[in-house]
Amino acid sequence: MKSVIAEELTKSYRKGAVKALDGLSLDVEEGTVLAVLGPNGAGKTTTVRILATLLTPDSGHASVGGIDVVKHPDAVRQMIGLSGQYAALDETLTGWDNLNLFGRLYHLNAKAARARANELLEKFSLTDSAKRPIRTYSGGMRRRLDLAASLIIKPKVLFLDEPTTGLDPRGRQEMWGVIDELVTGGVTLLLTTQYLEEADQLADDIAVIDTGKVIARGTSDALKSQVGGERLELVVEQGDLARATELISAALEIKPTVDQGMRSISAPVRDGTAALVRALRALDDSKIHPLDIALKRPSLDDVFIALTGHAAEIATEEKIAGGAK
Repeated sequence: MKSVIAEELTKSYRKGAVKALDGLSLDVEEGTVLAVLGPNGAGKTTTVRILATLLTPDSGHASVGGIDVVKHPDAVRQMIGLSGQYAALDETLTGWDNLNLFGRLYHLNAKAARARANELLEKFSLTDSAKRPIRTYSGGMRRRLDLAASLIIKPKVLFLDEPTTGLDPRGRQEMWGVIDELVTGGVTLLLTTQYLEEADQLADDIAVIDTGKVIARGTSDALKSQVGGERLELVVEQGDLARATELISAALEIKPTVDQGMRSISAPVRDGTAALVRALRALDDSKIHPLDIALKRPSLDDVFIALTGHAAEIATEEKIAGGAK
């Protein structure tokens, strides 16, 4: 069953001068994680805001849990959680007060709001900091608390818009653990990110968007296969580079790529380990000993560059109409 469906969504800002979405379509299977990758300005945040009922599309159709996001936004809000790039927290309140406030805003009674606040503080390892003002929290603590706030009503569908932006590697790993636990518990997740390793780690499926439309969709392995198979890469001494290139070319029956400055040789291979063995034998017979040799698969970075023509960018705040990303 499809928990989230978007069909031919369009959205423009500045009286049509900036087209954020240009016929974007995607869907998310119930209980799975879809990662949406794209550069700044691709339409990621606009897509999330439409699905979360914060924006109305110019055209197209979107539903969450089978409910139209435009016709019945209140019903949609009862089943979703949303955590954006920038924590929606009151700096002057404590962590506990923030969660209690969110509970009351979601129409929980006083007792239920207090209980849910305590439960989430414990779940996100924030109990010891519960009575501290948010302004004293680290970036990682704020992100965890913001995610906790999005879970007040135990949503069936969760939208995370670049949830680990600004976190250090340890904080990102901690957040990944929390997200994994949520998905294991049955939450359907749409995640936007520019951290390609995040998509590799968390997603069942990946959609790459650029200029307001989906330009590729598939599993991490399927997308990587579009770039090509494995590559044999080796580094040799400068004096061995020419001869090693000849040997690799003959052993693999392909012309390799050579980087003189790095003293490296690189060649695409279809039969991975067998090709590695043939190359090593040819080099060993000629008494050439590589300084480094490895088989490498394409990364999501390679996929991203191949599909969009440029590398992923570090997230920055979008200035167009409050975030046409």
